[in-house]
Amino acid sequence: MAAQPFDAAQFHAHVYQIVRLIPSGHVTSYGHIARLAGSPSHSRMVGSALKYLQDDSVPWQRVIGASGAISERGDGGQGARRQADRLREEGVEVTEPQGAGVGVGGQFKVSLSTYGWFPESVQLEDE
Repeated sequence: MAAQPFDAAQFHAHVYQIVRLIPSGHVTSYGHIARLAGSPSHSRMVGSALKYLQDDSVPWQRVIGASGAISERGDGGQGARRQADRLREEGVEVTEPQGAGVGVGGQFKVSLSTYGWFPESVQLEDE
């Protein structure tokens, strides 16, 4: 039996459904969203699906890197700071980069053991 071709539109729809399920005050990782959507090797596509999101009902700020870091966007840190601020508004503690010359590894961080949301599965609707 041949594998079904990857359907990017369906994947994006599933990503948005899953992200809407993340409770306020919690976060999960791009990779966990990809796994729940049935495509565990597509974590970067989760980021792409959220990057140009126009739908305010999808709480994009609740998706972070697997290490607990808020991903940089190549905008001088403005997007990461906006995400950190939105998470703080939900009661999530976000640590700030410290020290001069903060670069790689100096991202905003969230404790996944405290704020993580990692269900084994979710019920998805085909759109």
